[in-house]
Amino acid sequence: MTTPNPSNQTAGPAHSVHFESEEDICDGVDGIREADCEACEVDGTETEETTNDSSDADHFIQVRFDPHLDSIRRRKSSLHDENCENNMRAGSAFLHKILGNWEHVFDAADLVDGVEGCNLKKMTRNQLHDMVLGLREMGRKYSNVQLHMKVKDVFILTKPWDQSLVTQTREISKWLLENGYNVYIEDSFKCKPQFGADALFRELEITPGKKAGNLGYWTPKMCTTKPGGFDFVITLGGDGTVLYASWLFQKVVPPVLSFALGSLGFLTKHDFCSFRPTLESMFGESGVTVGLRLRFEGTIMRSLNRGDRSRDLQKELLNPEAEEESTHRPSSHGTKVVLNEIVVDRGPNPTMATTELYANDDFLTHIAADGVCVATPTGSTAYSLAAGGGLCHPALPGMLVTVICAHSLTFRPLILPDSMVLRIGVPYNARTTSWVSFDGRERCELHQGDYVTIVASQYPLPTVQYRMDNKDWFDSIKRTMNWGDRSAQQKPQ
Repeated sequence: MTTPNPSNQTAGPAHSVHFESEEDICDGVDGIREADCEACEVDGTETEETTNDSSDADHFIQVRFDPHLDSIRRRKSSLHDENCENNMRAGSAFLHKILGNWEHVFDAADLVDGVEGCNLKKMTRNQLHDMVLGLREMGRKYSNVQLHMKVKDVFILTKPWDQSLVTQTREISKWLLENGYNVYIEDSFKCKPQFGADALFRELEITPGKKAGNLGYWTPKMCTTKPGGFDFVITLGGDGTVLYASWLFQKVVPPVLSFALGSLGFLTKHDFCSFRPTLESMFGESGVTVGLRLRFEGTIMRSLNRGDRSRDLQKELLNPEAEEESTHRPSSHGTKVVLNEIVVDRGPNPTMATTELYANDDFLTHIAADGVCVATPTGSTAYSLAAGGGLCHPALPGMLVTVICAHSLTFRPLILPDSMVLRIGVPYNARTTSWVSFDGRERCELHQGDYVTIVASQYPLPTVQYRMDNKDWFDSIKRTMNWGDRSAQQKPQ
């Protein structure tokens, strides 16, 4: 890794971070332990003390948070000098190296009280809290850092049934191929004559000395099995297209750049008409600013031996001596990762749904309503807002609990810490079943005794911002909701 002369660095509101290879990102991370320092510290300024002491002139940036450790580890790295033009970019999908070290199953023998997940993966409360804290600090720092990456493989997501978007997909694919990037589009484009892959290559205008990129086709299975094969995700559409990108990448997600071609656009910040200068700038010297958006994991737990009507869900969930494996098992649906919300509602039943809400090891309340919505800060502008919830800045860590059309007028929306474990269950004495959906997908029935566990996901969604520190969120709510606008008071004639 190239280390610039500290005396040449200048302080400023943003910092550029360069990595020369994938090994630079991970090598030595596990060997550096500084428990007495803040997580994700980025120091781009110099004082007299650091100038005089060369050992203090090093700069640090958090690049990986390992939930195995009691302490927070940080990676020593140099900050890029603005005058240095020869530094190479990071290797492909470098955020996978930063955030992709979560595939661990904790030893059940070390657990006191665990969080049940897919394939019986468990995490202690302290580990969950440390993981959330690490992601929170990492997101705070990356929102003020310009990242320079070596982008080679670009994943394009759009709505193939929309003919107008097919034309725009062809346009952006042509530009990327001409500039040497490998482009991956949905496999349904193979049979679209309007896209015309063969004719597209004949139309390419290659600059002498450059080589055209390759065109490939992705499938949903590739997003699950090989997410590291893509360096960048470009979405063409509205907020629903960004949600679909989150749904495809259930674990690590490449940075997502969204162009506004939909109807609303809370998540789509960039104008497609200027995609050429935008991509040239982001893939070139300007780099990108990434905001990590919190996602939730939801796991359905099915009740065993449901025929016993004398059972009590509260006793089964709160009794420390009860063995959860003997009363419930994970559903075959597995664990789902959502960007917006998890909703438990009455479904097709004509009457209200009766559910119970638990937080960690505490019973909170019975809920008689049309349903309950647990939303991320990103989802605060979606179903949660329509149900009466408040707006929440995406950098604010929290779990927004909003009851939908409650029978009691005493219910008010809640904002809980994102380190909590929420459970929403259907009591055994409930008159009707309930239904659960994950970002509006995978809708399935919850029978009496079933419940869904909701925790913060280990895999946030990195979105490319056009303003640092998530300030573009205020632009979004002003643009889409006319937030804070009012007509000027009329003067009397």
